[in-house]
Amino acid sequence: MNAALDDAERLLRRACADLKALRHMGDPDSFDDNIYGFHAQQAVEKSLKAWLACLGYDYPLRHDLGELLAALAAAGQDIATLWPLTDLTPFAVQLRYDEFENCPPLDRSSIEADVGALVARVEGFVEKT
Repeated sequence: MNAALDDAERLLRRACADLKALRHMGDPDSFDDNIYGFHAQQAVEKSLKAWLACLGYDYPLRHDLGELLAALAAAGQDIATLWPLTDLTPFAVQLRYDEFENCPPLDRSSIEADVGALVARVEGFVEKT
């Protein structure tokens, strides 16, 4: 197995761990939106980086989901439906330390479904490689 595929599989395992956490954080009274959003962002970030690694591309060591999606688009990947996930980017850093003020509550079921679909898509891609 090559190093890029090993890296992709490692990142994907971590993304799956974040997704598993999300699936147990459905109650906003038990888990703050900042905490939930952070794990959602991390699952997306690690999945996108795994996808890039699987393609043999270097990925930026930053948390910007838009930058990762742009890199995948430049690599010829169909990511058009994934752009709404960039709304999770602020949870990587800013909202980890700041209050989540004046924002509507997160739609946890929708986020979990979208993140789960991305993780499954990348799992399928990695398995084919």
